[in-house]
Amino acid sequence: MATTAKNELEKPLVPVYVTGGRTFAEVSEDVSRPLETFPTATWWVCFIIATLAFAVGATLLLQTFKQGVGLWGLNQPVGWGDDVTTFVFWVGIGHAGTLISAILFLFRQKWRTGINRSAEAMTIFAVMTAGVAIMTHTGRVWLAAFWLFPYPNQRQLWPNFRSPLEWDVFAVSTYFTISLIFWYTGLIPDIATVRDRAKNKIRKVALTIASLGWRGSNKNWLHYEQAYLIFAGLSTPLVLSVHSVVSFDFAVSQVPGWHTTIFPPYFVAGAIFSGFAMVVTLLVMAREAFNLKHYITMDHLELMNKIIMTTGMLVGYAYAVEFFIAWYSGSAFEKFTFINRAFGPYWWAYWIMVSCNVFVPQLFWIKKFRRSIPLMFVVSLYVNIGMYFERFVIIVTSLHRDFLPSSWGTYVPTAVEWGIFTGLMGFFFIFFLLFCRFLPAIAMGEVKSVMDQPTKKDAKGGAHHA
Repeated sequence: MATTAKNELEKPLVPVYVTGGRTFAEVSEDVSRPLETFPTATWWVCFIIATLAFAVGATLLLQTFKQGVGLWGLNQPVGWGDDVTTFVFWVGIGHAGTLISAILFLFRQKWRTGINRSAEAMTIFAVMTAGVAIMTHTGRVWLAAFWLFPYPNQRQLWPNFRSPLEWDVFAVSTYFTISLIFWYTGLIPDIATVRDRAKNKIRKVALTIASLGWRGSNKNWLHYEQAYLIFAGLSTPLVLSVHSVVSFDFAVSQVPGWHTTIFPPYFVAGAIFSGFAMVVTLLVMAREAFNLKHYITMDHLELMNKIIMTTGMLVGYAYAVEFFIAWYSGSAFEKFTFINRAFGPYWWAYWIMVSCNVFVPQLFWIKKFRRSIPLMFVVSLYVNIGMYFERFVIIVTSLHRDFLPSSWGTYVPTAVEWGIFTGLMGFFFIFFLLFCRFLPAIAMGEVKSVMDQPTKKDAKGGAHHA
């Protein structure tokens, strides 16, 4: 009893976000090391695989540009398939980064500090990937872009601003712009730290330009904190608005299974769900590959697993509500659509979706499972698979059975579509791997702000702080 009481008294009164007794100097050393040393064999293997995947996708995409989307499995009535599914999937993944950075920053949640930089980078690259996916959907991009953007022209024809597809252009581009500026603003102090350590002249000049003259003065920090707060405030409503606008692509139509008011909050919850799952997937790999266990701690991962479990229950609730609304509406078409989802030709996709998104995350009710690296990695992969199939189910099962049986059809993605999807995965991971190689994956300045302040002994290397 005495030992237990002593252990309880020795527990820190505030959470510890950096373990291993690291000093400020050691934080800079640990985070900068991957940038200053030759890439490991593991990094090269991952980069080569991602590059090969991208090369396959790019080749098939060029073939699509040449011959048209007839190479895909699209037909009547299924005019949207893997292309739009992939777009919605990647836009959703881009939500967790801004949520972690902006909303948790405004709520002064200090546990974000070890994971926000990688999550922000993931947001940027996911939205870029989504942009490529939706441009492939237009077929011959140079023709689609000619009609898409609102610019004065002699044809007296402007885009239809009542279309949610046009709203997507503005919502996603705004989200990408703000997220990019927000991410880069947070990088500036850390780029300056890496600049001061640089020994290569070319590298030092490049980092000097990128750091925008940062010197770490009180004036620099004052302007930085003001700008960061403003961008956090601008980013926060975008987390809710962007995927709501994407959901309007479906909800404003008259297609059974789409025409429902639950879509905006349902899509936002699903986006946070899939986004956090991808953050866990990436951070588990980065934690092991770059030896960042002191900064991406088990407590960080456990908190994210709790969010995955919570949003997974919200998504499961939305699935149930959809069935209730279909029954309560009294519409024969709505009832048929949802029965067809669960028991029709695509029943396998529906039950993969439910299993991965609703049942599997319930493992995180058990603390031992929430803190198990192999298990959380597997669960995060299952969630990513489940969220892809969620978009597939929403799009395809609502389209493949039209109002008249004579208009029914079946959609099967072709090898070309799967190849382009693989290429987009490679596209995303190429950028993420380059980010880990050339920019600090941990926000050094923010991590130091949640550590104990250094003492005189610290400067001599005699004291360490958790």
